[in-house]
Amino acid sequence: MKMKRALLSVSDKRGLIPFAQGLINQGFELISTGGTYRQLHEAGIAVKEVAEITQFPEMLDGRVKTLHPRIHAGLLAIRNNEEHMAALQEHQIEPIDLVVVNLYPFKATIAKPGVTLEEAIEQIDIGGPSMLRAAAKNYQDVTVICDPNDYEELLQALEAGEVSLELRRKYATKVFRHTAAYDAIISQYLNQQVGEALPDQLTLTWEKVEELRYGENPHQQAAFYRLPFPANRTLAAAKQLHGKALSYNNLQDANAAWRMVSHVEKPAVVAVKHMNPCGFAMGKNLLEAYLGAYEADPVSIFGGIIATNQVVDGETAAKMKEIFLEIILAPSFTEEALEILQTKKNLRLLEMGSATEEGFTPLQEWQLTAVRGGILVQEWDEGRVNVHDAQVVTERKPSEEEYQQLQIGWEIVKHVKSNAIVLVKDGRTVGIGAGQMNRVGSAKIAIEQAGELTKGAILASDAFFPMPDTLEAAAAAGITAIVQPGGSIRDQDSIDAANQHGIAMIFTGMRHFKH
Repeated sequence: MKMKRALLSVSDKRGLIPFAQGLINQGFELISTGGTYRQLHEAGIAVKEVAEITQFPEMLDGRVKTLHPRIHAGLLAIRNNEEHMAALQEHQIEPIDLVVVNLYPFKATIAKPGVTLEEAIEQIDIGGPSMLRAAAKNYQDVTVICDPNDYEELLQALEAGEVSLELRRKYATKVFRHTAAYDAIISQYLNQQVGEALPDQLTLTWEKVEELRYGENPHQQAAFYRLPFPANRTLAAAKQLHGKALSYNNLQDANAAWRMVSHVEKPAVVAVKHMNPCGFAMGKNLLEAYLGAYEADPVSIFGGIIATNQVVDGETAAKMKEIFLEIILAPSFTEEALEILQTKKNLRLLEMGSATEEGFTPLQEWQLTAVRGGILVQEWDEGRVNVHDAQVVTERKPSEEEYQQLQIGWEIVKHVKSNAIVLVKDGRTVGIGAGQMNRVGSAKIAIEQAGELTKGAILASDAFFPMPDTLEAAAAAGITAIVQPGGSIRDQDSIDAANQHGIAMIFTGMRHFKH
Protein backbone atom coordinates (compact mmCIF):
# COMPACT_ATOMS: atom_id res chain seq x y z
CA MET A 1 0.00 0.00 0.00
CA LYS A 2 1.43 3.36 -1.03
CA MET A 3 0.77 6.10 1.51
CA LYS A 4 0.38 9.69 0.39
CA ARG A 5 -0.73 11.91 3.29
CA ALA A 6 0.54 12.03 6.87
CA LEU A 7 -0.80 14.09 9.75
CA LEU A 8 1.77 14.94 12.44
CA SER A 9 0.81 16.55 15.77
CA VAL A 10 3.13 15.73 18.67
CA SER A 11 3.95 17.15 22.07
CA ASP A 12 6.99 14.86 22.36
CA LYS A 13 9.14 16.18 19.53
CA ARG A 14 12.03 13.72 19.87
CA GLY A 15 13.29 12.76 16.41
CA LEU A 16 10.55 14.77 14.69
CA ILE A 17 12.64 16.54 12.04
CA PRO A 18 14.57 13.54 10.66
CA PHE A 19 11.42 11.44 10.77
CA ALA A 20 9.42 14.05 8.87
CA GLN A 21 12.21 14.32 6.31
CA GLY A 22 12.14 10.56 5.95
CA LEU A 23 8.42 10.73 5.18
CA ILE A 24 9.02 13.44 2.60
CA ASN A 25 11.63 11.20 1.00
CA GLN A 26 9.01 8.47 0.75
CA GLY A 27 6.64 10.78 -1.13
CA PHE A 28 4.35 11.91 1.68
CA GLU A 29 2.48 15.17 1.87
CA LEU A 30 2.65 16.41 5.47
CA ILE A 31 -0.16 18.04 7.44
CA SER A 32 0.42 19.46 10.89
CA THR A 33 -0.86 21.68 13.69
CA GLY A 34 0.33 24.27 16.20
CA GLY A 35 3.82 23.85 17.60
CA THR A 36 4.54 20.82 15.43
CA TYR A 37 3.77 22.81 12.28
CA ARG A 38 5.97 25.67 13.41
CA GLN A 39 8.93 23.39 14.14
CA LEU A 40 8.62 21.64 10.79
CA HIS A 41 8.17 24.88 8.91
CA GLU A 42 11.19 26.49 10.62
CA ALA A 43 13.26 23.44 9.67
CA GLY A 44 12.41 24.05 6.01
CA ILE A 45 10.20 20.97 5.65
CA ALA A 46 7.22 21.27 3.32
CA VAL A 47 4.10 21.05 5.46
CA LYS A 48 0.48 22.26 5.33
CA GLU A 49 -1.48 23.55 8.31
CA VAL A 50 -4.59 21.64 9.32
CA ALA A 51 -6.62 24.82 8.86
CA GLU A 52 -5.72 24.73 5.18
CA ILE A 53 -7.24 21.26 4.94
CA THR A 54 -10.34 21.87 7.06
CA GLN A 55 -10.83 25.38 5.65
CA PHE A 56 -11.67 26.38 9.21
CA PRO A 57 -9.36 28.25 11.58
CA GLU A 58 -8.12 26.92 14.90
CA MET A 59 -10.25 28.37 17.70
CA LEU A 60 -10.72 28.47 21.46
CA ASP A 61 -6.99 28.88 22.10
CA GLY A 62 -6.24 25.79 20.03
CA ARG A 63 -8.78 23.57 21.77
CA VAL A 64 -10.51 23.01 18.43
CA LYS A 65 -8.41 22.36 15.34
CA THR A 66 -8.53 18.71 14.21
CA LEU A 67 -12.11 17.91 15.29
CA HIS A 68 -13.48 18.23 11.77
CA PRO A 69 -15.06 15.89 9.16
CA ARG A 70 -12.24 16.64 6.68
CA ILE A 71 -9.84 15.06 9.19
CA HIS A 72 -11.89 12.26 10.68
CA ALA A 73 -13.58 11.19 7.45
CA GLY A 74 -10.12 11.01 5.91
CA LEU A 75 -9.05 8.70 8.75
CA LEU A 76 -12.13 6.51 9.12
CA ALA A 77 -13.04 5.83 5.48
CA ILE A 78 -12.60 2.16 4.62
CA ARG A 79 -10.70 2.20 1.34
CA ASN A 80 -12.38 -0.84 -0.24
CA ASN A 81 -15.87 0.38 0.72
CA GLU A 82 -17.41 2.01 -2.36
CA GLU A 83 -19.91 4.06 -0.36
CA HIS A 84 -17.17 5.43 1.94
CA MET A 85 -14.95 6.43 -0.96
CA ALA A 86 -17.88 7.93 -2.86
CA ALA A 87 -18.71 10.05 0.20
CA LEU A 88 -15.13 11.32 0.36
CA GLN A 89 -15.24 12.18 -3.33
CA GLU A 90 -18.60 13.93 -2.99
CA HIS A 91 -17.29 16.17 -0.19
CA GLN A 92 -13.83 16.60 -1.75
CA ILE A 93 -12.07 14.96 1.20
CA GLU A 94 -8.66 13.35 0.73
CA PRO A 95 -7.81 10.18 2.73
CA ILE A 96 -5.14 10.41 5.41
CA ASP A 97 -2.87 7.39 5.40
CA LEU A 98 -0.57 7.99 8.36
CA VAL A 99 -1.23 9.60 11.75
CA VAL A 100 1.63 10.50 14.08
CA VAL A 101 0.27 11.85 17.35
CA ASN A 102 1.27 11.88 20.98
CA LEU A 103 -0.75 13.58 23.62
CA TYR A 104 -0.65 16.71 25.74
CA PRO A 105 1.72 16.17 28.69
CA PHE A 106 -0.93 15.62 31.38
CA LYS A 107 1.29 13.23 33.35
CA ALA A 108 4.27 15.61 33.32
CA THR A 109 2.01 18.49 34.33
CA ILE A 110 0.54 16.87 37.43
CA ALA A 111 4.02 15.66 38.41
CA LYS A 112 4.97 19.28 39.13
CA PRO A 113 4.56 20.15 42.83
CA GLY A 114 1.98 22.87 43.33
CA VAL A 115 0.22 22.42 39.99
CA THR A 116 -3.33 23.77 40.05
CA LEU A 117 -6.43 21.88 38.98
CA GLU A 118 -6.95 24.43 36.19
CA GLU A 119 -3.44 23.83 34.85
CA ALA A 120 -4.00 20.08 34.90
CA ILE A 121 -7.37 20.33 33.15
CA GLU A 122 -5.85 22.38 30.34
CA GLN A 123 -3.50 19.47 29.56
CA ILE A 124 -6.33 17.00 28.92
CA ASP A 125 -6.03 16.27 25.20
CA ILE A 126 -9.24 15.96 23.19
CA GLY A 127 -8.31 16.03 19.52
CA GLY A 128 -5.23 13.84 19.95
CA PRO A 129 -6.99 10.78 21.41
CA SER A 130 -9.79 11.20 18.86
CA MET A 131 -7.34 11.06 15.93
CA LEU A 132 -5.41 8.18 17.46
CA ARG A 133 -8.53 6.13 18.09
CA ALA A 134 -9.95 6.85 14.65
CA ALA A 135 -6.74 5.85 12.91
CA ALA A 136 -6.27 2.79 15.13
CA LYS A 137 -9.84 1.65 14.49
CA ASN A 138 -9.14 1.82 10.76
CA TYR A 139 -5.70 0.19 10.98
CA GLN A 140 -6.37 -1.99 7.96
CA ASP A 141 -5.99 1.17 5.86
CA VAL A 142 -4.25 3.68 8.13
CA THR A 143 -0.94 3.47 9.98
CA VAL A 144 -0.87 5.17 13.37
CA ILE A 145 2.17 6.02 15.51
CA CYS A 146 2.02 7.29 19.10
CA ASP A 147 5.60 6.52 20.17
CA PRO A 148 8.73 8.22 18.74
CA ASN A 149 10.59 4.97 19.39
CA ASP A 150 8.68 3.48 16.45
CA TYR A 151 9.79 6.09 13.89
CA GLU A 152 12.83 4.17 12.70
CA GLU A 153 10.96 0.88 12.31
CA LEU A 154 8.23 2.56 10.27
CA LEU A 155 10.71 4.31 7.97
CA GLN A 156 12.50 1.01 7.38
CA ALA A 157 9.17 -0.62 6.45
CA LEU A 158 8.37 2.24 4.06
CA GLU A 159 11.80 2.02 2.47
CA ALA A 160 11.26 -1.74 2.02
CA GLY A 161 8.07 -0.95 0.11
CA GLU A 162 5.29 -2.04 2.47
CA VAL A 163 3.90 -1.49 5.95
CA SER A 164 2.37 -4.87 6.65
CA LEU A 165 -1.07 -5.39 8.15
CA GLU A 166 0.60 -7.11 11.09
CA LEU A 167 2.77 -4.04 11.78
CA ARG A 168 -0.22 -1.67 11.46
CA ARG A 169 -2.16 -3.85 13.90
CA LYS A 170 0.76 -3.74 16.36
CA TYR A 171 0.87 0.04 16.22
CA ALA A 172 -2.92 0.27 16.62
CA THR A 173 -2.83 -1.96 19.67
CA LYS A 174 -0.15 0.24 21.22
CA VAL A 175 -2.41 3.26 20.59
CA PHE A 176 -5.27 1.80 22.60
CA ARG A 177 -2.88 0.94 25.44
CA HIS A 178 -1.52 4.48 25.26
CA THR A 179 -4.91 6.23 25.33
CA ALA A 180 -6.22 3.88 28.03
CA ALA A 181 -3.22 4.67 30.26
CA TYR A 182 -3.63 8.39 29.53
CA ASP A 183 -7.30 8.31 30.54
CA ALA A 184 -6.51 6.19 33.61
CA ILE A 185 -4.07 8.81 34.93
CA ILE A 186 -6.63 11.56 34.35
CA SER A 187 -9.29 9.49 36.10
CA GLN A 188 -7.06 8.76 39.11
CA TYR A 189 -6.06 12.40 39.43
CA LEU A 190 -9.62 13.72 39.25
CA ASN A 191 -10.89 11.04 41.63
CA GLN A 192 -8.44 12.37 44.20
CA GLN A 193 -9.48 15.95 43.53
CA VAL A 194 -13.11 15.13 44.38
CA GLY A 195 -12.11 12.88 47.28
CA GLU A 196 -13.44 9.68 45.70
CA ALA A 197 -10.71 7.26 46.70
CA LEU A 198 -12.63 4.07 45.89
CA PRO A 199 -14.88 4.87 42.91
CA ASP A 200 -17.43 2.52 41.36
CA GLN A 201 -15.05 1.93 38.44
CA LEU A 202 -11.40 1.82 39.48
CA THR A 203 -9.13 2.40 36.48
CA LEU A 204 -5.40 2.13 37.13
CA THR A 205 -2.35 1.96 34.92
CA TRP A 206 1.22 0.76 35.33
CA GLU A 207 4.37 1.01 33.22
CA LYS A 208 6.51 -2.05 32.57
CA VAL A 209 9.95 -1.94 34.17
CA GLU A 210 11.10 -5.29 32.83
CA GLU A 211 10.02 -8.79 31.94
CA LEU A 212 11.10 -11.36 34.50
CA ARG A 213 12.54 -14.78 33.76
CA TYR A 214 9.48 -16.33 35.40
CA GLY A 215 7.05 -15.84 38.27
CA GLU A 216 6.90 -17.64 41.61
CA ASN A 217 7.67 -20.84 39.71
CA PRO A 218 9.40 -21.47 36.33
CA HIS A 219 6.16 -22.33 34.52
CA GLN A 220 4.58 -18.92 35.31
CA GLN A 221 5.18 -15.85 33.11
CA ALA A 222 5.80 -12.58 34.96
CA ALA A 223 6.84 -8.96 34.59
CA PHE A 224 7.53 -6.04 36.92
CA TYR A 225 5.37 -2.93 36.47
CA ARG A 226 5.46 0.33 38.36
CA LEU A 227 3.04 3.17 38.92
CA PRO A 228 3.34 6.22 36.66
CA PHE A 229 4.72 8.13 39.65
CA PRO A 230 6.80 5.74 41.77
CA ALA A 231 7.57 7.47 45.06
CA ASN A 232 11.17 8.00 46.10
CA ARG A 233 12.61 5.33 48.37
CA THR A 234 10.39 2.60 46.94
CA LEU A 235 11.43 -0.53 45.11
CA ALA A 236 9.87 0.78 41.90
CA ALA A 237 12.25 3.76 41.98
CA ALA A 238 15.34 1.86 43.20
CA LYS A 239 18.64 1.86 41.31
CA GLN A 240 20.38 -1.48 40.93
CA LEU A 241 24.12 -0.96 41.30
CA HIS A 242 25.34 -4.53 40.90
CA GLY A 243 24.35 -8.14 40.41
CA LYS A 244 22.16 -10.26 38.16
CA ALA A 245 18.55 -9.44 37.31
CA LEU A 246 15.95 -9.59 40.06
CA SER A 247 13.36 -12.37 40.02
CA TYR A 248 9.67 -12.25 40.92
CA ASN A 249 10.34 -13.70 44.38
CA ASN A 250 13.35 -11.41 44.86
CA LEU A 251 11.15 -8.38 44.24
CA GLN A 252 8.49 -9.58 46.68
CA ASP A 253 11.06 -10.20 49.40
CA ALA A 254 12.94 -6.98 48.71
CA ASN A 255 9.75 -4.94 48.98
CA ALA A 256 8.89 -6.60 52.29
CA ALA A 257 12.41 -6.05 53.65
CA TRP A 258 12.53 -2.37 52.73
CA ARG A 259 9.13 -1.65 54.27
CA MET A 260 10.36 -3.12 57.54
CA VAL A 261 13.30 -0.74 57.96
CA SER A 262 12.51 2.36 55.91
CA HIS A 263 10.58 4.15 58.67
CA VAL A 264 12.85 3.23 61.56
CA GLU A 265 14.91 6.15 62.89
CA LYS A 266 17.79 4.32 64.63
CA PRO A 267 20.30 2.24 62.63
CA ALA A 268 18.37 -0.93 61.74
CA VAL A 269 18.88 -4.09 59.71
CA VAL A 270 16.39 -6.78 58.74
CA ALA A 271 16.96 -10.16 57.13
CA VAL A 272 14.02 -11.57 55.16
CA LYS A 273 13.16 -15.01 53.81
CA HIS A 274 9.94 -15.66 51.91
CA MET A 275 8.54 -12.22 52.84
CA ASN A 276 8.91 -12.83 56.57
CA PRO A 277 11.67 -11.36 58.73
CA CYS A 278 14.04 -13.96 60.13
CA GLY A 279 16.08 -11.39 62.01
CA PHE A 280 15.68 -7.71 62.93
CA ALA A 281 17.91 -5.54 65.05
CA MET A 282 18.69 -1.95 65.88
CA GLY A 283 22.03 -0.70 67.16
CA LYS A 284 24.13 2.33 67.92
CA ASN A 285 25.63 1.93 64.43
CA LEU A 286 25.01 -0.13 61.32
CA LEU A 287 27.55 -2.83 62.11
CA GLU A 288 25.99 -3.48 65.50
CA ALA A 289 22.53 -3.64 63.92
CA TYR A 290 23.73 -6.07 61.22
CA LEU A 291 25.41 -8.37 63.73
CA GLY A 292 22.23 -8.35 65.82
CA ALA A 293 20.07 -9.30 62.82
CA TYR A 294 22.54 -12.05 61.91
CA GLU A 295 22.65 -13.47 65.43
CA ALA A 296 18.84 -13.47 65.60
CA ASP A 297 18.80 -16.41 63.16
CA PRO A 298 22.19 -17.27 61.62
CA VAL A 299 20.67 -20.26 59.82
CA SER A 300 17.75 -18.60 58.04
CA ILE A 301 19.70 -15.50 57.01
CA PHE A 302 21.77 -17.65 54.62
CA GLY A 303 20.53 -16.91 51.09
CA GLY A 304 18.29 -14.17 52.44
CA ILE A 305 17.71 -10.51 51.68
CA ILE A 306 19.16 -7.74 53.84
CA ALA A 307 17.71 -4.23 54.12
CA THR A 308 19.15 -1.38 56.14
CA ASN A 309 18.05 2.20 56.69
CA GLN A 310 21.64 3.48 56.84
CA VAL A 311 24.43 3.93 54.29
CA VAL A 312 26.41 0.68 54.09
CA ASP A 313 30.05 1.33 55.08
CA GLY A 314 33.14 -0.75 54.42
CA GLU A 315 33.27 -2.40 57.84
CA THR A 316 29.66 -3.58 57.62
CA ALA A 317 30.10 -4.62 53.99
CA ALA A 318 33.05 -6.83 54.97
CA LYS A 319 30.85 -8.71 57.47
CA MET A 320 28.00 -8.99 54.97
CA LYS A 321 30.36 -10.48 52.41
CA GLU A 322 31.16 -13.41 54.72
CA ILE A 323 27.86 -15.17 53.99
CA PHE A 324 25.75 -15.84 50.91
CA LEU A 325 23.10 -13.14 50.47
CA GLU A 326 20.76 -12.59 47.53
CA ILE A 327 20.17 -8.83 47.84
CA ILE A 328 21.24 -5.89 49.98
CA LEU A 329 18.99 -2.82 49.99
CA ALA A 330 20.25 0.43 51.49
CA PRO A 331 19.84 4.19 51.08
CA SER A 332 23.31 4.08 49.46
CA PHE A 333 26.73 2.44 49.69
CA THR A 334 30.14 3.99 50.30
CA GLU A 335 32.78 3.50 47.62
CA GLU A 336 34.64 1.14 49.96
CA ALA A 337 31.49 -0.90 50.55
CA LEU A 338 30.84 -1.16 46.80
CA GLU A 339 34.39 -2.35 46.14
CA ILE A 340 33.98 -5.08 48.75
CA LEU A 341 30.48 -6.25 47.81
CA GLN A 342 30.89 -6.06 44.03
CA THR A 343 33.46 -8.85 44.23
CA LYS A 344 30.44 -11.16 44.67
CA LYS A 345 29.26 -11.47 41.08
CA ASN A 346 25.60 -12.33 41.64
CA LEU A 347 24.89 -10.25 44.75
CA ARG A 348 22.29 -7.59 43.91
CA LEU A 349 22.87 -4.16 45.43
CA LEU A 350 19.88 -1.82 45.41
CA GLU A 351 20.26 1.88 46.16
CA MET A 352 16.96 3.09 47.62
CA GLY A 353 17.72 6.79 48.13
CA SER A 354 18.25 9.01 51.14
CA ALA A 355 15.91 8.77 54.09
CA THR A 356 15.47 12.55 53.83
CA GLU A 357 14.01 12.36 50.32
CA GLU A 358 10.26 12.71 50.60
CA GLY A 359 9.40 12.52 46.91
CA PHE A 360 6.17 13.72 45.31
CA THR A 361 3.44 11.26 44.37
CA PRO A 362 0.44 12.99 42.76
CA LEU A 363 -1.60 9.78 42.56
CA GLN A 364 -2.82 7.54 45.39
CA GLU A 365 -0.87 4.34 45.99
CA TRP A 366 -2.93 1.25 46.77
CA GLN A 367 -2.07 -2.22 47.94
CA LEU A 368 -3.57 -4.62 45.40
CA THR A 369 -4.10 -8.33 45.91
CA ALA A 370 -5.30 -10.53 43.08
CA VAL A 371 -8.15 -12.98 43.54
CA ARG A 372 -9.39 -15.19 40.74
CA GLY A 373 -11.45 -12.87 38.53
CA GLY A 374 -10.78 -9.66 40.45
CA ILE A 375 -8.60 -7.66 42.81
CA LEU A 376 -8.83 -6.51 46.40
CA VAL A 377 -7.80 -2.90 47.01
CA GLN A 378 -6.78 -1.33 50.29
CA GLU A 379 -4.55 1.37 51.68
CA TRP A 380 -1.07 0.26 52.70
CA ASP A 381 -0.79 -0.52 56.40
CA GLU A 382 1.09 2.54 57.62
CA GLY A 383 -0.56 2.48 61.04
CA ARG A 384 1.86 3.40 63.80
CA VAL A 385 1.50 3.49 67.59
CA ASN A 386 3.86 4.90 70.17
CA VAL A 387 3.74 2.20 72.82
CA HIS A 388 4.12 4.83 75.56
CA ASP A 389 0.64 5.98 74.52
CA ALA A 390 -0.83 2.47 74.63
CA GLN A 391 -3.18 1.35 77.39
CA VAL A 392 -1.53 -0.45 80.30
CA VAL A 393 -4.07 -3.14 81.27
CA THR A 394 -2.09 -4.99 83.95
CA GLU A 395 -1.16 -4.18 87.51
CA ARG A 396 2.48 -3.85 86.55
CA LYS A 397 3.51 -1.14 84.10
CA PRO A 398 6.38 -1.89 81.69
CA SER A 399 9.80 -0.54 82.62
CA GLU A 400 11.46 1.97 80.28
CA GLU A 401 13.73 -0.77 78.96
CA GLU A 402 10.69 -2.97 78.28
CA TYR A 403 8.96 -0.08 76.52
CA GLN A 404 11.92 0.22 74.14
CA GLN A 405 11.78 -3.48 73.31
CA LEU A 406 7.99 -3.41 73.00
CA GLN A 407 8.26 -0.62 70.43
CA ILE A 408 10.65 -2.70 68.35
CA GLY A 409 8.40 -5.73 68.61
CA TRP A 410 5.33 -3.73 67.62
CA GLU A 411 7.10 -2.20 64.61
CA ILE A 412 8.22 -5.56 63.26
CA VAL A 413 5.22 -7.79 64.04
CA LYS A 414 3.00 -6.02 61.51
CA HIS A 415 5.31 -7.28 58.74
CA VAL A 416 5.07 -10.94 59.79
CA LYS A 417 2.45 -13.27 58.32
CA SER A 418 -0.53 -13.80 60.63
CA ASN A 419 -0.86 -15.30 63.11
CA ALA A 420 2.31 -13.43 64.09
CA ILE A 421 4.35 -13.57 67.29
CA VAL A 422 7.66 -11.71 67.67
CA LEU A 423 10.04 -11.95 70.64
CA VAL A 424 12.54 -9.12 71.20
CA LYS A 425 15.44 -8.73 73.59
CA ASP A 426 18.38 -6.31 73.68
CA GLY A 427 17.25 -4.47 70.55
CA ARG A 428 16.82 -7.50 68.27
CA THR A 429 14.41 -10.27 67.50
CA VAL A 430 15.20 -13.55 69.21
CA GLY A 431 12.21 -15.55 68.01
CA ILE A 432 9.57 -15.19 65.27
CA GLY A 433 6.51 -17.35 64.74
CA ALA A 434 4.59 -16.78 61.51
CA GLY A 435 1.62 -17.97 59.53
CA GLN A 436 0.25 -20.61 61.86
CA MET A 437 -3.42 -21.55 62.02
CA ASN A 438 -3.59 -20.62 65.71
CA ARG A 439 -1.73 -18.01 67.73
CA VAL A 440 -0.35 -20.31 70.37
CA GLY A 441 1.26 -22.35 67.58
CA SER A 442 3.15 -19.26 66.41
CA ALA A 443 4.12 -18.48 70.01
CA LYS A 444 5.55 -21.97 70.49
CA ILE A 445 7.64 -21.64 67.32
CA ALA A 446 9.02 -18.26 68.43
CA ILE A 447 9.76 -19.54 71.93
CA GLU A 448 11.49 -22.66 70.65
CA GLN A 449 13.62 -20.57 68.30
CA ALA A 450 14.64 -18.17 71.07
CA GLY A 451 15.57 -20.88 73.55
CA GLU A 452 17.13 -19.45 76.72
CA LEU A 453 16.87 -15.93 75.27
CA THR A 454 13.16 -15.89 76.07
CA LYS A 455 14.01 -15.09 79.69
CA GLY A 456 13.53 -11.33 80.03
CA ALA A 457 12.30 -10.92 76.45
CA ILE A 458 9.11 -9.17 75.37
CA LEU A 459 6.38 -10.59 73.12
CA ALA A 460 4.48 -8.74 70.39
CA SER A 461 1.33 -10.12 68.79
CA ASP A 462 -0.31 -8.75 65.65
CA ALA A 463 -3.81 -9.47 66.97
CA PHE A 464 -5.56 -10.13 70.26
CA PHE A 465 -5.39 -13.32 72.31
CA PRO A 466 -8.72 -15.18 71.96
CA MET A 467 -7.80 -17.19 75.05
CA PRO A 468 -5.00 -17.08 77.65
CA ASP A 469 -3.02 -20.04 76.26
CA THR A 470 -0.52 -17.79 74.44
CA LEU A 471 0.07 -15.79 77.59
CA GLU A 472 0.57 -18.94 79.64
CA ALA A 473 3.17 -20.18 77.14
CA ALA A 474 4.91 -16.80 77.33
CA ALA A 475 4.95 -16.84 81.12
CA ALA A 476 6.41 -20.34 81.21
CA ALA A 477 9.21 -19.16 78.90
CA GLY A 478 10.16 -16.21 81.12
CA ILE A 479 8.74 -13.38 78.99
CA THR A 480 8.23 -10.22 81.05
CA ALA A 481 6.10 -7.88 78.89
CA ILE A 482 3.57 -8.14 76.07
CA VAL A 483 2.14 -5.77 73.48
CA GLN A 484 -1.03 -6.73 71.63
CA PRO A 485 -4.04 -4.93 70.12
CA GLY A 486 -6.63 -6.13 72.64
CA GLY A 487 -10.30 -6.34 71.72
CA SER A 488 -11.20 -9.96 72.46
CA ILE A 489 -14.35 -10.70 74.43
CA ARG A 490 -12.02 -12.76 76.63
CA ASP A 491 -9.37 -10.09 77.15
CA GLN A 492 -9.87 -10.26 80.89
CA ASP A 493 -8.76 -13.90 80.97
CA SER A 494 -5.39 -12.90 79.50
CA ILE A 495 -5.15 -9.85 81.77
CA ASP A 496 -5.77 -12.02 84.83
CA ALA A 497 -3.13 -14.51 83.71
CA ALA A 498 -0.63 -11.70 83.10
CA ASN A 499 -1.26 -10.31 86.59
CA GLN A 500 -0.87 -13.76 88.09
CA HIS A 501 2.58 -14.13 86.51
CA GLY A 502 3.72 -10.53 87.01
CA ILE A 503 3.80 -9.78 83.28
CA ALA A 504 3.26 -6.20 82.08
CA MET A 505 0.83 -5.99 79.16
CA ILE A 506 -0.30 -3.08 76.98
CA PHE A 507 -3.10 -2.79 74.42
CA THR A 508 -2.50 -0.67 71.30
CA GLY A 509 -6.06 -0.76 69.96
CA MET A 510 -4.65 -1.40 66.46
CA ARG A 511 -4.54 -4.77 64.70
CA HIS A 512 -1.90 -5.67 62.08
CA PHE A 513 -3.15 -8.75 60.25
CA LYS A 514 -0.96 -9.66 57.26
CA HIS A 515 -2.35 -12.53 55.21
